[in-house]
Amino acid sequence: MQENLNHLFDQQKAHSLILRNTKSDERKEKLKKLKILIQDNERLIFDALEKDLRKCEFEAALTEVYFVYAEIDFAIKNLSCWMKPKRVSASMSSLFTKNRIYYEPKGVSLIISPWNYPFQLLMAPLVSAIAAGNTAMLKPSELSSATAALVTKLINGHFESKEVACFEGDANLSESLLKLPFDHIFFTGSPKIGKVIMEAAAKHLSSVTLELGGKSPVIIAQDANLEKAAEKIVWGKFMNSGQTCIAPDYVLVKAEQEQDFIRLASQKIDQLYRKNDILDRTSYGKIISSGHYNRLKDLRNKAVEDGACIVKGGADSDQDHTLEPTILTKVSLSSAIMQEEIFGPLLPVITYSSIQEAIDLVNQRAKPLALYIFSGSDSIVQDTIRQTSSGGTCVNDVVLHISNPNLPFGGIGNSGHGSCHGFYGFKAFSHERGVMFQSGTDFSKLAYPPYGNKGGLLKWFKKIL
Repeated sequence: MQENLNHLFDQQKAHSLILRNTKSDERKEKLKKLKILIQDNERLIFDALEKDLRKCEFEAALTEVYFVYAEIDFAIKNLSCWMKPKRVSASMSSLFTKNRIYYEPKGVSLIISPWNYPFQLLMAPLVSAIAAGNTAMLKPSELSSATAALVTKLINGHFESKEVACFEGDANLSESLLKLPFDHIFFTGSPKIGKVIMEAAAKHLSSVTLELGGKSPVIIAQDANLEKAAEKIVWGKFMNSGQTCIAPDYVLVKAEQEQDFIRLASQKIDQLYRKNDILDRTSYGKIISSGHYNRLKDLRNKAVEDGACIVKGGADSDQDHTLEPTILTKVSLSSAIMQEEIFGPLLPVITYSSIQEAIDLVNQRAKPLALYIFSGSDSIVQDTIRQTSSGGTCVNDVVLHISNPNLPFGGIGNSGHGSCHGFYGFKAFSHERGVMFQSGTDFSKLAYPPYGNKGGLLKWFKKIL
């Protein structure tokens, strides 16, 4: 296997030298080709997502397929502008020069995607890689096997392997791929595996984009519209059965409002995910695998052992790996459910006595991928933003910030490294090359030796540099 990967890598390396000189129209045609390929196979994509995660067609369309269409359309619309050299000003030390920033492709890229949004999180980075003029090798997750098999068939059947190639396989395949000296690695997954990726990349000094996760908190201020907050949180938390990197991980609410929030959130769970007092499996997905399903049950059970109370949900089904939307209170901050990313349909509700206490609780943990604030007070919102750090933030809503391609999406610290989507995805797969054009009139010789009589000139340099 390693020999075949090495051979393909060499082919892509050679072809990347050709791709670096492609014009925007050529890259746009490839993006259009990708979009048509997806459109022609929508039904198969929906079926694969249903098989892997029991995603209903509406949710699959909105969060996976249409998301990628939007990414493609945005890139096509803006690519010509992105590729143009950017003018920057000259400094006093470089008077009369012309200065530009060129965005050039990094070369051969590796994209490793996860299982929770197995189509979107493979295709969206591919859009950016193509837009930036790179070749790409793709490795979808083996846990979402139906989607992985379909994507591999589609990509390998419609793209030349010297330009884009997709591989099915487990961790052994990833290990083999990471031995190659990629120019850029784009990984979406857990912080634990992100460290493995970064270590492998360091051996070749490969640049990386790491889209990881973490415990994304929700702070509900006392002045917030509690009913709206409850509905938005329930939707964002239990979409895809909580298997979303930016899903609300836990809720911080004023102690006096805890019962009202639980009542409202429970009502919203019933409205959105239950029909005739039974969980509506046509709108609510399953846990990806028995391993993750058992991990979540253990988190729930250990939280209860540590004193937590299940106030909504809690039921499970081993037969189809389903965990019903669950709300827990009285959760110990030292319990495992508050120490690791949940990545499932379990929602701890933690009370606070002051906004500052809530902020301090957030800051006691690793920097999250997302932070959500519900408040009608601009001062509370701005104070919270100023005193915390997160990959992204959404005010009076959840999750939706990922849908704006004009915003960078990415983490910080434990939640990731680098940004993606829109121009930021194009930039992730590009090298910003600074170029200076010297004019016929220049003063650079003033810096040449001999230096014996240039003491006064040095004082002048000190002022202008």
